[in-house]
Amino acid sequence: MKNPKKNNPPPSNFIRTIIEKNLAQELYKDKKWAGTPGNASHHEAGEIDPAKIRTRFPPEPNGYLHIGHAKSIFLNFGLAQDYKGTCHLRFDDTNPEKENKEYVDSIIDSVKWLGFDWTFKDQTNLFYASDYFEHMYKAAISLIESGFAYVDKQTPDEIRENRGTLTSPGIDSPWRAHPISDHIKWFKEMKEGKHSDGSMVLRAKINMASPNINLRDPAIYRIKRAFHHRTADTWCIYPMYTFAHPIEDALEGITHSICTLEFEDQRPFYDWLLKKLKENKFFSGPLPKQHEFARLNLTFTVLSKRKLIELVKDNHVTGWDDPRMPTLAGARRRGFTPEGFKLFSERIGVSKADSWIDYATLEDSMREVLNVSALRRVAILDPIKLIINNYPDGQEEDCLAPNHPLNEDLGKRTLKLTKELWIEREDFMVSPIEKYFRLYPGNQVRLRYGYIVTCTGFDEDDQGNIMAVYCDYLPDTKSGTPGANSIKVKGNIHWLSIKYSINAVVNQYDRLFKEEHPGNKTDNYLDDLNLNSLKTSQIKLEENCLSVSPSDQFQFERHGYFICDSNQNSIITFNRTTTLRDTWQ
Repeated sequence: MKNPKKNNPPPSNFIRTIIEKNLAQELYKDKKWAGTPGNASHHEAGEIDPAKIRTRFPPEPNGYLHIGHAKSIFLNFGLAQDYKGTCHLRFDDTNPEKENKEYVDSIIDSVKWLGFDWTFKDQTNLFYASDYFEHMYKAAISLIESGFAYVDKQTPDEIRENRGTLTSPGIDSPWRAHPISDHIKWFKEMKEGKHSDGSMVLRAKINMASPNINLRDPAIYRIKRAFHHRTADTWCIYPMYTFAHPIEDALEGITHSICTLEFEDQRPFYDWLLKKLKENKFFSGPLPKQHEFARLNLTFTVLSKRKLIELVKDNHVTGWDDPRMPTLAGARRRGFTPEGFKLFSERIGVSKADSWIDYATLEDSMREVLNVSALRRVAILDPIKLIINNYPDGQEEDCLAPNHPLNEDLGKRTLKLTKELWIEREDFMVSPIEKYFRLYPGNQVRLRYGYIVTCTGFDEDDQGNIMAVYCDYLPDTKSGTPGANSIKVKGNIHWLSIKYSINAVVNQYDRLFKEEHPGNKTDNYLDDLNLNSLKTSQIKLEENCLSVSPSDQFQFERHGYFICDSNQNSIITFNRTTTLRDTWQ
């Protein structure tokens, strides 16, 4: 088969340039790895790291992964593969109120579905930030002891007020200058649960007059009594993400910490923190470096976890895996493929510039892959009866159709021709419009893979609905026979034998939102929900689909690409992945 990405130019990716420069400089040639995450003394006892680079994909388990995460997954895991390294899957589970095991399981499943794992030289690099809570606590103690962190007993409002603005410096906390021994004592009391939630925080001691507000003594630990899905009630203090993230990277020996642009302003604190902990001998070099790229902005969809949770909880969709959802679970049920996501990720590239990607680009990538991989089948989505007047009663014959027009090795399948057939309702018009080449009284068309027929009449009910169409067939014009080209016709229509077709249900999904940028006009994205994003109908399907299994994918000739969603209790259900071409209006 043809390769759908054969002629595509190499994707732009500035991070490759950075990695290649670092490797040329032999920046990591002496870097050690002890086989498991740990601090400086732990890794110094290990061997030279067999991984040339280490990246990580660090989702927070507070929702299902979405299409934007696919870009990050292909970037982090793909770079690790390309440069003889490894990518860690790490759950950033430092916010216990919003996290649970359901999300953990769904994330693992989605990453595996995209074709990646986290095993490298018999080491399973699946980690949880919660496994590092003790390390993080000790790192915080190290900062306090060296004079670079302090406990602040101001109220949240006071901290906010004294932080300053973009044009005015902040004001030092009155607790900032207390002796180090006091801060160690108070922080240990925080850990022991002796103070109420919100009554104090641990802050890094940097510079309240810094032009970068993120360096004005940011909070790094807070008191939060909340049940954690892995550590239960062991901890009542939890690290802030901006504190936990660089420590996690360093413990795991990450070389390139790749994240999206919203973390760019946090990079100075990332570097400051690791530098201080290295000075304190908590970590050794080379330290991880953070690199930012533009996140995926996709038209006609929302990728905010808050909004996705709202869509699910308020029943605007049927669940996280609703095929209209931009989650990877939903995309999988929709029939989107890992290969399609890979092609899409390559096409949009990796850059520093924020931009909007047209949803059609994603659909085109899926079409291109499915055009190569999907077997062909015939489906009649809106059936009416076609009766061949001069075809003998009880007679039937085989018509041969290719399983795939681009791959002869896949052979042919049989479609049974009988006197009574199903055709698409739109393939007949009583009074044809201009350039309509399908069936109407007196016109000739070819039954695809079969004979040429001439329309002779029709039946309609009292409301003018077409109930049946009649035709005569020309016996010497069957496809694949010497007489097939004896008569030229412009129309070619699909059909199925009434006797040999089966019933099925099809869900025709469209975009969940009708506006390119949901909520842009009214500030409420729900105002732009597409109320016609799902149409469910009974269809006729060729009997070769009788034993299909969930996840089997086909091109229903002329209609688009479809995936089997279920086949049980004699009910076969298909979901439409995408049409054959972009028909969005």
